[in-house]
Amino acid sequence: MARNREGLVLLLDVGPSMHHILPDVEKLCSMLVQKKLIYSKSDEVGVILFGTEETENELTKEVGGYEHVVVIQNIKVVDRDAVQTVKKLARGTVSGDFLDAIVVGMDMLIKKYGATNKGKKRMCLITDGLSPIKDPYEGSKEDQVHTIAGQFTKHGLKLECIVFRGNLPPDADEKIMAENDRILNLFPRETRAKIIHVESPTSLLGAIRTRNITPVTIFRGDLEITSELKIKVWVYKKTSEEKFPTLKKYSDKAPQFDKFAKHEVKVDYEYKSYDGSSKVVPPDQRIKGYQYGPHVVPISSDEWDAVKFKPEKGVKLLGFTDASNIMRYHYMKDVNIFIAEPGNMGATVAISALARAMKEMDKVAILRCAWRQGQRNVVIGVLTPNVSDSDIIVSSYFNDIREFQFPSFGNLPTSLQPNEDQQKAADNFVMMLDLGPSDDHQEILSPDFTPNPVLEEPKQFNDFMRLLCGFCQKNDLQSFCDMLASEGLTLISKTEAADSDVSDEEARCFLVKKEPKTE
Repeated sequence: MARNREGLVLLLDVGPSMHHILPDVEKLCSMLVQKKLIYSKSDEVGVILFGTEETENELTKEVGGYEHVVVIQNIKVVDRDAVQTVKKLARGTVSGDFLDAIVVGMDMLIKKYGATNKGKKRMCLITDGLSPIKDPYEGSKEDQVHTIAGQFTKHGLKLECIVFRGNLPPDADEKIMAENDRILNLFPRETRAKIIHVESPTSLLGAIRTRNITPVTIFRGDLEITSELKIKVWVYKKTSEEKFPTLKKYSDKAPQFDKFAKHEVKVDYEYKSYDGSSKVVPPDQRIKGYQYGPHVVPISSDEWDAVKFKPEKGVKLLGFTDASNIMRYHYMKDVNIFIAEPGNMGATVAISALARAMKEMDKVAILRCAWRQGQRNVVIGVLTPNVSDSDIIVSSYFNDIREFQFPSFGNLPTSLQPNEDQQKAADNFVMMLDLGPSDDHQEILSPDFTPNPVLEEPKQFNDFMRLLCGFCQKNDLQSFCDMLASEGLTLISKTEAADSDVSDEEARCFLVKKEPKTE
């Protein structure tokens, strides 16, 4: 397995206490595999169920034990069969032991990739933690966790545990819950593991990340305060916009059921002389020409390189300003984080002093950043202080700022002013839109656990549109469908996205506005 690929094993609790949430688990896992088909087609996925009446795994055959654990898919490259596998999970009839499932999954990963493989290896456990775990044959449960964690560290494995604690059944045993939570919380202390508790299906859908992105530095060098004062810093990308996968040309010439077909389209360009001859002009005899009035001016790549602006690599301080002078709409693009060079105590003290002074005086720094030698565009950024590190937010240029000013409602005539009840209703509506935490509830739609609907694949959009259309037809809401049709809203076809199962004809005919009948 290559370094940038991932081997993932899903450990799914299908015991009786999980039956009510399994439909959401099926959606979550199918979305995860479908995203991998789009973003990471070379990743490999395996699926293990525990809490089943049956037992089917290699460890049971080799050493015995590990009952009620079934491997329904061995680790293999993601495909559409994997999507169908996780869409229809069996409903178990017995309590499942998540420690047994973890050991079986660990055994699968070690046998598949070995100890020398440098790719990413991850296990994801989804359970409610309501079923008791068995006592080991030797030692204690803590000793068992310590042994498992040692193997995780040795082979470079990572564990993610998602514990669902929504509407608990009346017969839930709090002692078992507390014991299971205690055992699970031992893993982050011993090895690379993360425990996430969720309480709603929405949070569950956002709990698993399709890709784990390792942070890398975009700049290592001097933060130049003056020509004589420079601080060694490393700059990491903290947040960035998620991009859609690049759409490629798709060929349907291969047989429909050929699983090995790549459906690639290869394009070759040939340049021929303008005089009409069929002789192909080789690359070393071609040069770009630019229209200037009636003439075409040839400019070679060497001439372009000679006049290009090539800034030197470096980060320079332009000055300080009050934090109040930087408006929120000045922020754009990505956020980077500045830290002192690791191991450099002088740089650490200098960065700490700079951040604390800026924080105390409520100042921000304006920086000129060229991350690479010869970078095409110089970045102007705002460095904001933090007690432990510093963040830089890329600022906009003047031409990028778009101000939207609206007149006050207070200038309207009295007859158009809202009365007390209307004003109260409007205030309540605004308060309903507040998703932040308060004394009454926790934060709603937390970014850490809420999937971005814009980045979901076309299938979810098409399924929603079909469901919406069926609902409107069932409830005689044709006017709503006509309104959608008039806006040109339709299904995403295979031409727009290769992973779509909708033909161009079906997309054109969907939600077609009906013509009125003539009497």
